[in-house]
Amino acid sequence: MDKIFSDKEYLALAVTEARKGANKTWQNPQVGAVIVKDGRVLATGYHHQFGQQHAEINALSHLVNMEQARGATMYVTLEPCCHTGKTPPCAKRLVDVGIRQVVIGQLDPNPIVSGKGVKLLQAGGVDVKLANFPMTINHAYNSFYQQQRPLITVKYAMSLDGKINKQTGKRTLLTGYTAWLDSQHLRAQQQAILVGEHTLLVDDPELTVRQEILLYPPIRIVVVHDVNLLSSQLMLFKGDAPVWILSQTPLKQSLPGQSKVFVNAEWTPQAIIALLTKKGIQSLLVEGGSHLQAEFISQQLIDQLVVYIAPKLLGGGGLPAVAGTPLPQLIDFKQFTVEQVGADLRVSSRREV
Repeated sequence: MDKIFSDKEYLALAVTEARKGANKTWQNPQVGAVIVKDGRVLATGYHHQFGQQHAEINALSHLVNMEQARGATMYVTLEPCCHTGKTPPCAKRLVDVGIRQVVIGQLDPNPIVSGKGVKLLQAGGVDVKLANFPMTINHAYNSFYQQQRPLITVKYAMSLDGKINKQTGKRTLLTGYTAWLDSQHLRAQQQAILVGEHTLLVDDPELTVRQEILLYPPIRIVVVHDVNLLSSQLMLFKGDAPVWILSQTPLKQSLPGQSKVFVNAEWTPQAIIALLTKKGIQSLLVEGGSHLQAEFISQQLIDQLVVYIAPKLLGGGGLPAVAGTPLPQLIDFKQFTVEQVGADLRVSSRREV
């Protein structure tokens, strides 16, 4: 391979490798690795799939022989692990094969690893350099361990006058096919999708990703008063993606598909997030309706906002995008972006933490 001359360029190559594992690593981070010796790239690797080789071991497997690793430098986007999980500790393996230096893009925020991988490498005589490289991957993974809860995205489509439905009780199709494709891509990046009971019954959504086959499709979650009143013919019960029903009453009948029921006297946003955090779910897409969105926003349980705006007006009788629970104080959002998707606009912003 051609020569690359800086840590930044090697780490950028490692990030490119890491992206190859997008939507396949489930609750593991996307990680890429590059092995360099005498100014040349000898091998690259990435974490292909949850439960399989980590990026460091995958890169080592691409060497002509393991002797090449002795005295080499490995560039890796995330701190090598130091514990035995589904695979042995990567840091120990790097010591054993004689890697001379490891340049790390960022420390692992997971407390099982954070800083411990570095110490294991250093104890084994490996020179460790923390590059603090600006990462464009693993936003949900990092946020989960920093905030101790999933990364929460609220998404909806609305008219120019801020309405999501023409009238209560009926679904209104606002945006076009290009916006729909974009929203499918957004779904594919999530570990869970959430809607309220009103949206479930009015829209009868499938809540799946239909443009690609995912190894780990998002868990489809709905909040209802009584799970026993749900029809087995709902589109929610179609397909293979798991379904979680958050009900206020216990289940008294069988449900189709991969359905699980969780019972709580009141499913507040805090209760929902507590459940997801306990289950290790790192990202949640809230897709409606307006009252559920208002509840999450009022509790400031929102990190990202994605809004599709259709060039239509629905008038004063339409249902607002966010309605119900008031917001006690202003929430600041930054990194504001606007792009055209077909005939519609996509507005996205990330909350300033």
